[in-house]
Amino acid sequence: MSILVLAEHHDGQLADATAHVVAAAQAIGGDIDVLVAGQDVAAVAEAAAKLDGVSKVRVADSETFAHLLAEPTADLLVALADDYSHVLAAASTTGKNVLPRLAALKDVAQISEIIAVESGDTFKRPIYAGNAIATVQSEDALKVITVRSTAFDAVGQGGSAAIEPVEASIDNSLSSFVGEELAKSDRPELGAARVVISGGRGMGSGENFKILDNIADKLGAAIGASRAAVDAGFVPNDMQVGQTGKIVAPDLYIAVGISGAIQHLAGMKDSKVIVAINKDEEAPIFQVADYGLVADLFEAIPELDSKL
Repeated sequence: MSILVLAEHHDGQLADATAHVVAAAQAIGGDIDVLVAGQDVAAVAEAAAKLDGVSKVRVADSETFAHLLAEPTADLLVALADDYSHVLAAASTTGKNVLPRLAALKDVAQISEIIAVESGDTFKRPIYAGNAIATVQSEDALKVITVRSTAFDAVGQGGSAAIEPVEASIDNSLSSFVGEELAKSDRPELGAARVVISGGRGMGSGENFKILDNIADKLGAAIGASRAAVDAGFVPNDMQVGQTGKIVAPDLYIAVGISGAIQHLAGMKDSKVIVAINKDEEAPIFQVADYGLVADLFEAIPELDSKL
């Protein structure tokens, strides 16, 4: 078997998620190639070549792939896919945008958000907001798979894979890059943070989210939010943790004023230690919390801040 992993990168840096996807590829077994598509991505390719278990890094360096637009990236994967039994990507915005197009163009089924590998054709994935785990088997010649990166430990960086250019001519007349608005933050990226503190509807307003800042700074934490807080307009949707937001599995997750709707739990219940602060002792969040504090968050958070 041979496996192609689509590398994810941002601002000239290889995304951490790629190392987790390579770990999933190792669990499948076989030769692992990493595809780096973009413009001026030599540094990204070098970083990918250092990942343990990678046999080769294939580089498509062209203005066509400058922003990893879905249409040309999918066409590139189609051009390369016949050399592989599996194509993997992180279950991120990019992976969810590109791989379904590859699956459709190759007329195969996609297997989404796998969390475990049983064999080369059998995988486990969560369904029903994580309340059940489905074991799925694919008989397609090409397996197109997105990987829930939090389910696999990242590989190390002791590799020295060969780097080679991709000989494929891809044109893109279907889409064009217009612009992007990026959220700037000095805090860790939400999906990769070791500590996450999230606020819910109980925060009351977007202004009140500022009371989480000091604790986040002291713990080196990312700040997240429940869908209820996002829908209420308290914070932007890139902070949303949950089934329709970001899936996180930090060492420590602190849920503040979050009741624990099933969609939110699906996005954070794999955290190693969960702390919940809520004045409603019947809140579902306490069913998954390792430590629960029944208290008014506006009293508990300043006290926690002072103790830290």
